[in-house]
Amino acid sequence: MTGRRAMLFAALLAAAPAMAQPRSDAGEIRLGQTMPYSGPLSMLSGVGKAEVAYFKSLNEEQGGINGRKVTLLSLDDGYSPPKTMEGTRQLVERDNVLAIVNTIGTPTNRAIHRYLNQKKVPQLLILSGASAWNDPKAYPWTMMGMIAYDTEGAVYARHILQSMPNARIAVLRQNDDFGKDYVEGFRHALGPKASQIVSEVTYETTDPTVDSQVIQLRASNADAFFIAATGKHATQAMRKAAELGWKPQIYLPVGSSSVPGVLRPAGADAAKGVVTAANAKSPGDPSWDDDAGMKAYLAWAKKWVPELNPNDSFVSAGYSYGMIVADLLRRCGNDVSRDSLMKQAASLKGYTTPLTLPGVTLDTSPTDYRPYKALRLQQFDGAGFKLIGGIIRE
Repeated sequence: MTGRRAMLFAALLAAAPAMAQPRSDAGEIRLGQTMPYSGPLSMLSGVGKAEVAYFKSLNEEQGGINGRKVTLLSLDDGYSPPKTMEGTRQLVERDNVLAIVNTIGTPTNRAIHRYLNQKKVPQLLILSGASAWNDPKAYPWTMMGMIAYDTEGAVYARHILQSMPNARIAVLRQNDDFGKDYVEGFRHALGPKASQIVSEVTYETTDPTVDSQVIQLRASNADAFFIAATGKHATQAMRKAAELGWKPQIYLPVGSSSVPGVLRPAGADAAKGVVTAANAKSPGDPSWDDDAGMKAYLAWAKKWVPELNPNDSFVSAGYSYGMIVADLLRRCGNDVSRDSLMKQAASLKGYTTPLTLPGVTLDTSPTDYRPYKALRLQQFDGAGFKLIGGIIRE
């Protein structure tokens, strides 16, 4: 090796560690995520839009966190796992983000979780409740940020057993880990009465409609209908059931409970009576008109995301998740590293945001990454949700 080449090689070696560090060392904290800004789940994009706006407001109004500007780079993945992988690699390897936060979807997160754990990059508070995300021993860098699907499915089963114990049950489920986890928890909680599931049909996220599946389920004359579906397919299922004159008690995942995004497009009559889980206050519900947390959120939304519907639960979720991630970064103090961030995320005790329902908290530990162990049920009255029953603990 010539002297000139040796000097160049030594310079590259010296630069490599600095290049590998997240941008927080340069006075900026960079975070990344991919979101379905296009594709079949684009109605969920309010999460990303609101969260990006939250960090912009944080920088302008509070000077960032500990004097550091926080930038959230949010890319469109169209709810396509290959695009999720492509975008995530770009965020990690080109944009050098500190962490990937709040990426939506089970198949999309499954596409990247091995890669992020190999890279030791936090895959933090992802918006999927699949059981795979609660495995801190095998995948210590991946943590879910919502109610576990099997826990939520079990809660709906218990409600059916209490309110209509002899019900005939129909199930529509997305044909992936999202649908499987929901239905496994649902079946397990039904126990011996799982035989009351008289019809179960699947659909693919690429299917243009679920009309044929709902027609098949309608033939069962079921009294309860568990729609383990997301986005437009949940809307279509409710609308088609109403068109067929089928009026079972409908149960819908919390991630598909946005009033303007999912329920209202189905039609007020089709969605009326739907039961879903809740861990956060529902924007637009008059019950929270005088609530300080809700007032602060609505004022923030009016200023920072005036183009979005503040009553969309996906928008309020983005606001709350931005607040949680910001607080975890703040708790890191001067050690804004990936290790420190995961340590803070795995040690939440009795944590709440201004929009968390009373009695519900976020609690994590190094051996249990599930953030929610308690929740409420709520029912849609045609205009908004009303809480029913008390706190339900696993």
